[in-house]
Amino acid sequence: MAKSHSPSGLDLRLVRNIGVIAHIDAGKTTTSEHLLYYAGAKHKLGGVDEGTTDTDYDPEEQQRGITIYSACIPFRWRDHTVNLIDTPGHVDFTAEVERSLRVLDGAIVVFDGQKGVEAQSETVWRQANRYLVPRLIFVNKMDVVGANFARALHTVHERLTPDPVEQGQPVPIIIPIGYGSEKDSPAPFRGVIDLIEQKAYFFDAGDHGRTVRVAEIPTECIAEAQKYRTQLFDTITAFDDQDTITTTILEGQEPAVETVRQLIRTLTIRRTIYPVLCGSGREHIGIQPLLDAVTYYLPCPLDRPAVVGTNPKNKKEERRDPDPQEPFAGLVFKAAWHPNGHRFFIRVYSGILKPNSRMLNPTHDKKENIAKLFHVHADPNRGLEEVDSAPAGDIVAVIGLKDTKTGDTLCDTHHPIVLENIAFAETVVSQSIEPESSSDRDKLTLALEMLQLEDPTFKVKSDKDTGQTLMSGMGTLHLEVKRHRLERDFRVKARVGQPRVSYREMLKSPRVVDMLVETIGVPPHDKKVFAQLKIEFSNHKSLTPVTVANFVSSEQLSPVLANAAETMLKDSLQSGDLGYPMMNVQAKILEAASDPQLSTEEAFAYAAAKACRQAMEENVLLLEPIMSVRVTTPDQFLGDVIGDLSRRGGEIVRSESHAGGVSEVEAKVPLRELFDYADRVRSLSQGRAASALEPHSYAPAPESVRRELLGE
Repeated sequence: MAKSHSPSGLDLRLVRNIGVIAHIDAGKTTTSEHLLYYAGAKHKLGGVDEGTTDTDYDPEEQQRGITIYSACIPFRWRDHTVNLIDTPGHVDFTAEVERSLRVLDGAIVVFDGQKGVEAQSETVWRQANRYLVPRLIFVNKMDVVGANFARALHTVHERLTPDPVEQGQPVPIIIPIGYGSEKDSPAPFRGVIDLIEQKAYFFDAGDHGRTVRVAEIPTECIAEAQKYRTQLFDTITAFDDQDTITTTILEGQEPAVETVRQLIRTLTIRRTIYPVLCGSGREHIGIQPLLDAVTYYLPCPLDRPAVVGTNPKNKKEERRDPDPQEPFAGLVFKAAWHPNGHRFFIRVYSGILKPNSRMLNPTHDKKENIAKLFHVHADPNRGLEEVDSAPAGDIVAVIGLKDTKTGDTLCDTHHPIVLENIAFAETVVSQSIEPESSSDRDKLTLALEMLQLEDPTFKVKSDKDTGQTLMSGMGTLHLEVKRHRLERDFRVKARVGQPRVSYREMLKSPRVVDMLVETIGVPPHDKKVFAQLKIEFSNHKSLTPVTVANFVSSEQLSPVLANAAETMLKDSLQSGDLGYPMMNVQAKILEAASDPQLSTEEAFAYAAAKACRQAMEENVLLLEPIMSVRVTTPDQFLGDVIGDLSRRGGEIVRSESHAGGVSEVEAKVPLRELFDYADRVRSLSQGRAASALEPHSYAPAPESVRRELLGE
């Protein structure tokens, strides 16, 4: 096992790198604010509605009352160092969740006690699954009208963990005392019960819940507490391979609390179970038990498997343990623009990163100077805390890297390794953008470059047909926020066009092209050359839209000529017949021939480009983004909502009725039919329905769409 103490004195066993993830408006930021307040990381409790929370520092976040940018804040709780990342819940900013989960060791998933699992809840849960992140579940808002702990738990079972063997299962360890508020409930939510210690906790509203009163379980709650406790022990003993507590229970004895917690911790780290807690951020109830659960059950860096990467020299897989004695390896998971120098956030996976060092970026084969290291407050405009080292398990920021972007690896120059990159969703919406005055054109270009550095799901390109500059993103809100950033942070006023769909193109079928090039240029000034390539083009799902592989040995084709062909293949396959980005395309160089006198880089680049054109000729399919649409509506408007979705070409996936006269509809609908949907669904339901959209997939576009794009 890796050593637990780093030379800087940081005990890795007492480190927790965690994130807070959920659907928008489930209460993530309020929960995070309370975690910081009770840990003493801040002295006054802020509020989302007032725009005074620490993690929502940006003016746009404060104005809209939503989280847009992930924010990392270190704090201490019960001798533990916790690096907390609060993430957005809106689907347009899903990249922030993706890159945060890539570097976290554990997560708190927040659910609304009334609504249970919602659309974006499923998305962030799948993202956490992809990165094998252990989780705690926090059922928030137990004080609101209609809050129901059992029903919220049921939605998790039903939608997120239908197969408990394969996907783990939620297991309550903290349950509510009461539900709803004093206005609507005969037994309002007023505290929580710890099933392990068999105690009730009540929180003093007079000091925002700081004072916790421990008491016996109320008489009216004993039966329910016993039922949930029996379920808890039935579940964990079923996986008690080492007989941690099973024999003790069978002998009719009470197992020690610490022993029970250790077993729950083991099963949580394995993702066999997800401990479930509950509370209310608004009423200041249940947060301290959540903080305790972070330290008890979520993994430290030593509990996570070794990080896996590839040696860029020999292409062999390598592993790095979370050990300060290993060679340094870290992943740059976020870049943030700042007028005093771009800030790059790094998760250290192995070794120690030190100031005044020189590290390698093996992705681009460039060396970077690391001048200083910082722990960063959520708000980048507030002070930086300079640190003297960053051991394995730490998250730090550096300033001023020259050739590094999000997803790149930094590593020891003598021990190169490329860690797995971060996969981001494809953009689905585009808008034209131009400066209000021609004098601002260069300024706009530079500002757009800076925004692309920060956000991998924000793309800018020139339309080759119209000459317009197009910016693309995850939704209209995403692009609106970028435009406001341009005006506020970069002082550039811009005009934007109407939102339009970001289409994609893909090969219809595989094609092998045998390309021979013997002349370049136009007679009589053409030049005699020689380049021969046999290339297979096919569809292939990968982290990157275009993949190029060379299966020809260096004896057959020199690395210089092969590189010229590979580079041109990557460039030529970026867009298809209609000029839209290609996706899921792979080019394999199967055979090659060259001539010592006549073969040049130019010739092989030309041959590769010509092969691409031949592979795509009448062989490209236009794809359009399909969105998953979820609508929660009063029952009396259900028919109108379903009818409207059907008229938009939607496929109804499911329709469910819930208690209280509310139904939920899920459908798959082409994005081109949804630009006015939010307004329309409000109109259909007299403002009482709520809708959520998220990218689902790409599907072949109708021929009528293709003809329209061609101007036919």
